[in-house]
Amino acid sequence: MPDRNVTVLWALRSWCASHKCLPCYFNWPENATLQALPRSGVLDHQSPDDVPTQQLFAFARTLGDSPVRRVFLAGGEPLLWAPALKLIEILKTQRIEVVVCTSGPALNKPGMAERLVDLGVDAFSVSLDSTDAEYNDRWRPPRKPGFGWEGVVNGIRTVLTARGDRPQPRVGIYSMITKLNLDAITTVPRLAAELGCDYFVAQPVSLPADHNLHDELVLTETDIPRLRREFGQLYASGLPLTLPSVDYPGQFVSAVQESTGLVRDCFGGNDLFFVEPDGSVWDCPSALRIAQTPPQRRRNIRETTAADAFRPAGCADCALFSVDCVNMWPLMGFDRVVDPAPAGSTS
Repeated sequence: MPDRNVTVLWALRSWCASHKCLPCYFNWPENATLQALPRSGVLDHQSPDDVPTQQLFAFARTLGDSPVRRVFLAGGEPLLWAPALKLIEILKTQRIEVVVCTSGPALNKPGMAERLVDLGVDAFSVSLDSTDAEYNDRWRPPRKPGFGWEGVVNGIRTVLTARGDRPQPRVGIYSMITKLNLDAITTVPRLAAELGCDYFVAQPVSLPADHNLHDELVLTETDIPRLRREFGQLYASGLPLTLPSVDYPGQFVSAVQESTGLVRDCFGGNDLFFVEPDGSVWDCPSALRIAQTPPQRRRNIRETTAADAFRPAGCADCALFSVDCVNMWPLMGFDRVVDPAPAGSTS
């Protein structure tokens, strides 16, 4: 059996039936002033090219003979894609750790949370950007009744209830931080702790310069003093949550401060891979990195096995560190979540 130390972030489907998040990393055509689609690595909610379900299942069945250890399922809303449960079942038979990245309300569907817990899902990362329901639902407008802020919070409660006194799945909240919700760095984790969650991650919004919300939302150097204060309060709070390593706030600030930076021996393409809904395989989800991927490095899960698609190429220096990839560090440090130190640990 190969050594298993590779992490895959897998965006399963283009369409999102849950929310229409305005600053989503998938493109909504009306949110961009420059329409240059298709471009390599530019995700489009209206793409017609998603991998067919049976072909996707066939690829998943090859993961057991690959170096992949952990898969993060994202892309649209995975839990509203009917074949997702079957895919998770296949992944677990391949001895893969599964983290479901979800908007949350789908967990309220009768029997859904219990079924996912029984399948052995290792963690749920739920998106929630504020303790203010009005703010959250403005920027993450729900597509369905009951899918707003209260539906998200109830989804968290539902899966925690389904877990009961078992140690897993771990449940946490991810918050997208913009110029308008810097307080979420401290207020959302307090809510997470009150709900009984296990972890919290703040990540910076990343939007292309041509996005019509770029100037309103994207963090700039003027936000750095507030960012430092909020992160300082969070890491000193002693909340019973697992947080990213103590290096992460500095990485977050550095990504805001400089448009690009140098990372020595980056894990992208060696320990981390990103799969988009059309099956394209990239070293990481950074649009900057994808744009510079040479043709000979481009692969697709439709044409290969997991062992070939996720073959480590060795760590190399990367000069493209940015807000588009800084959230990969908590993802790559996810052992601290699934194999946690005592609650409140930040080392």
